Amino acid sequence: MECYTSDSCDSDSREQKTLDLSCQSLESIALSSELKGIVDEKDCAKSYEIILLYNNRIKTLPDTLNRFCNLKILDVSNNRLTVLPDVLKSCPLTTLIAKHNQLTNDSLPKSFYSAKTTLRELNLSGNQLNVFPEQVLELSSLKYLYLGGNNIVNIPKDIWKLCSLQILSVGGNQIVEVPDSVGSLRTLQALVLSDNLIEQLPASIANLKQLRSLLLHKNRLKTLPTQIIKLTCLTELSLRDNPLVVRFVRDMTLEPPSLLELAGRTIKLHGISIRMGDIPTTLINYLNAAQCCVNPKCRGVYFDNRVEHIKFVDFCGKYRIPLLQYLCSSKCITGSWESRELDNYPHPHMMRKVLLG
Repeated sequence: MECYTSDSCDSDSREQKTLDLSCQSLESIALSSELKGIVDEKDCAKSYEIILLYNNRIKTLPDTLNRFCNLKILDVSNNRLTVLPDVLKSCPLTTLIAKHNQLTNDSLPKSFYSAKTTLRELNLSGNQLNVFPEQVLELSSLKYLYLGGNNIVNIPKDIWKLCSLQILSVGGNQIVEVPDSVGSLRTLQALVLSDNLIEQLPASIANLKQLRSLLLHKNRLKTLPTQIIKLTCLTELSLRDNPLVVRFVRDMTLEPPSLLELAGRTIKLHGISIRMGDIPTTLINYLNAAQCCVNPKCRGVYFDNRVEHIKFVDFCGKYRIPLLQYLCSSKCITGSWESRELDNYPHPHMMRKVLLG
């Protein structure tokens, strides 16, 4: 972004759009005085659409900012802000950058007021947030959300409300779980979950049809859901520094199958015909819920008892990605069928950048 500095309302209108007070070691009092001088000039404050205040020593923002009624972009990053008060309620902000300050959840405004429908980018990275700010979910037009480098422990289930989101960056937090509702962010193009405590991803991530970049490095992932192969637009997948296993995550400790499971498997395996009325509807529904074993040499099925198995597949002939799949029995783990790699998965060539090391 090219920035211009204006000292007078008589300056060229092109230069009036940006007020650049960055990197001047300004403290709150000096900033207040500077802004007041601009406001006191007739209609001068209305000229500014961009105010740059980054790299100063500001602890609080003056109420005078509300007089800049056409303000669209505000950058207050790299300051000493301990509170982001309701000083922007009269500004039609499209971009608010407040990264690398000392903001906590309690120091954020209760609502973003007029910015609810105008704000497109919000950057609160590098602060002291410990939970995902609920008021952010009000920003239905938000496209870019950056919350990395905080202490956030959750992604709310209501994340689906951010239906216009294209970038969600929450790396460098303390997140343990990714909710299924993330799969509802259909316009998402980049998802940054790196440097967290995540152990598994939901299968719903396959719904992110426009996703191009998925950063998962420095987590606790042991595998990936098989459905990730459906992300045909994905060109960057970062997996380094995860405890990805070489062969198995684990074989489930199976209790002896129930008689219901054994009977159901037998019926399906031998193709025994069951007519409506022969058995209760609940049992017919049970039989219809059978899942096929992924071993192409096995005709078996499973219901409740299954074996979790890791299948390593090749992308670009160089990187091997562990995908989770289910088998009907531990006997299906070994066999030459495992060497087939990605025979049954479409579009492996779409994965162009996979970082494992």
